[in-house]
Amino acid sequence: MTKWEYLTAPVLVHATKQILDNFGQDGWELVQIVPGMNPENLVAYFKRPAS
Repeated sequence: MTKWEYLTAPVLVHATKQILDNFGQDGWELVQIVPGMNPENLVAYFKRPAS
């Protein structure tokens, strides 16, 4: 059975693609993205197989 690790990270709306690409290069898969505390921020939830 696959075991997962999870990460929650803030994402700035003006650099969304670059930030998500960086997490993807580290093996993180985006699960969900939701509004943050202010209009310029989002909160991203990621997962990847635990090593």
